[in-house]
Amino acid sequence: MNFIISATTDIGTTKKTNQDSLSMKVIRTPAGRMVFAVLCDGMGGLSSGEVASATVVKAFHEWVVKELPGLCMQTEIMDSEIKSQWEKIITQQNEKIKSYGARQGVRLGTTVVAMLLTQSRYYILNVGDSRAYEIKNGIRQLTADQTFVAREVACGNMTEEQAKMDERRNVLLQCVGASEEVYPDMFFGEVQRDAVYMLCSDGFRHEITPEEIEEGLQPDMLLDEHKMQCCATELVEKNKMRGERDNISVALIRTF
Repeated sequence: MNFIISATTDIGTTKKTNQDSLSMKVIRTPAGRMVFAVLCDGMGGLSSGEVASATVVKAFHEWVVKELPGLCMQTEIMDSEIKSQWEKIITQQNEKIKSYGARQGVRLGTTVVAMLLTQSRYYILNVGDSRAYEIKNGIRQLTADQTFVAREVACGNMTEEQAKMDERRNVLLQCVGASEEVYPDMFFGEVQRDAVYMLCSDGFRHEITPEEIEEGLQPDMLLDEHKMQCCATELVEKNKMRGERDNISVALIRTF
């Protein structure tokens, strides 16, 4: 299986800084090509959110360089190994960011969604409300938001429509750097050929529907990096035209 990738981030219409951070990389391994992507949406005063998001992205990038090659030498990458190593990263970065905030006298934190695609399997970690999607014969959300309203919907206390309008819809249950302890969710599954995998910050999805995302990022349309970039930019601009005030970021992976 082959991959092409593209990433877009935009400061948006009102923010003074872009507190989103992301990184993507196609990796050649003895087990075939892989793709790693991580996207973080920082929060905090002034540039504090940018520090938090960049810190977590850097930590995952270092994992790709230092730890992933060893896993690729094994006959099979075990779900439990990825889970253990990624949870360790989150625990370490949570303490690191909390310590930084205490020294600086600021409160900061970040969401994180990370994805590894191998030749046959995907591995996803999620903290907060950044999301991962799969687009192939429809659009499917692969992660579950760690938000107050998502929990209320899951418990049957609120409908999806009520959640969209609730003033607490942006309240996170946890984030890296601002929670005493962080418990990431992990998701595993089979990689589909001729599909698009997408990571995005919440700013990318507030003002456009899943159906519009699916229509704008059809796998048959995304045949090279330039087309991927153009289609992503069109959706970013559509969000801004409809009044999105947050930073907007999206990372795309097309499988062949």
